Amino acid sequence: MHSSPLTPVFTALRLGLHALVTALAVVIAVRALLPGAAHPIPVVALTAGFLVTYFAGAVLSARRRGTAIWLTALTVWWLGLVLLAPNAGYLAFGLFFLYLHLLPRPWSLVAVAVAAAVAVVGFGAHWGWSAAGAIGPILGAAVAVGIGLGYQALFRESAERQRLIDELLSTRAVLADQERTAGKLSERERLAQEIHDTVAQGLSSIQLLLHAAEQSAPDHPAVQQIRLARETAGENLAETRRLIAELAPAALEGQSLAQALERICLRADAPGLATQLVVEGTPERLPMPVEAALVRIAQGAVANVVQHADAGRMRLTLTYADAEVLLDVVDDGVGIAPDVLDRAPSGSFGLAAMRSRVEQQGGTMTVESEPGHTAVTVSFPLEPAAPEPDSARPGEHA
Repeated sequence: MHSSPLTPVFTALRLGLHALVTALAVVIAVRALLPGAAHPIPVVALTAGFLVTYFAGAVLSARRRGTAIWLTALTVWWLGLVLLAPNAGYLAFGLFFLYLHLLPRPWSLVAVAVAAAVAVVGFGAHWGWSAAGAIGPILGAAVAVGIGLGYQALFRESAERQRLIDELLSTRAVLADQERTAGKLSERERLAQEIHDTVAQGLSSIQLLLHAAEQSAPDHPAVQQIRLARETAGENLAETRRLIAELAPAALEGQSLAQALERICLRADAPGLATQLVVEGTPERLPMPVEAALVRIAQGAVANVVQHADAGRMRLTLTYADAEVLLDVVDDGVGIAPDVLDRAPSGSFGLAAMRSRVEQQGGTMTVESEPGHTAVTVSFPLEPAAPEPDSARPGEHA
């Protein structure tokens, strides 16, 4: 919650009350020490006890029971002073504000009335009965009630204003979030349109051209490669369209994670590159974002091997451990150039994209490379499975 604009006013009122109570107590103690004053030591002791209790109330009044104890203790100290000191009734002015502020109605008004009556009786007992001795406490109580009621009204208005400010700030935050969401959706729509008009259209044209080449020369020695290229273009076109529609990755649709990785290996398998998929541990269903990230990372790592590694063997290892799932892509190619690995923050664009995807899902990624051995390892933590309810414990009947 933000600070109220009336907070300085309330702070000034509290400081004024502290100053008033302190000044009145000091006056009572000083007058008790003047020559001829009665009971100087008890009055000073009671005044000191009153002040200590008053300033200790900042801690005790934080709880309702503490507030009641505090007000009771202050009232007892004050009654003792009224019995011994003629001018102790003036301290009632400070008590008026405390009663009005800390006690609920109508008890606050009753406490003010009783305190005013005690002050009148105290003045009359020490100085004799007079109109001034009665009017002073009564007028002080009336002024305190007026100020207290005004303070409470001002406080309620300030609280209501603060509530409206908080609502406005909350509404502004919601509107800003909606604007950001709308901006993201608009940008995603624009990107989808761009992908559709460029990548998807290009893949569609490639597929048609390869199909035409396959039909025009069915006996050509490279017809198998042409057919594979056409099928690959068709798969990538379908995947692109699914991405545009914000669906799950095409490599995962209708398949398990191991099957999707097996498919990636088969597509990369060639006469000069032997591929292998190894699954270790007990397979389990992972969250879709994690499975999608693993498929994308495998696609990127395998593409790097096919395009740049000049490798003869490549192995993908999917490991289901107790607390994490790991994917290792290892090849025996030429390795990654040291300047690429040392380039901040994570090497080439492909490595940077893979690392970014891993970090988005809370995982970690490491790359080890030297001539003849390159390993890309990613791991994602697994949430512990919820315990299954026991059907029947030993010794109990179902």
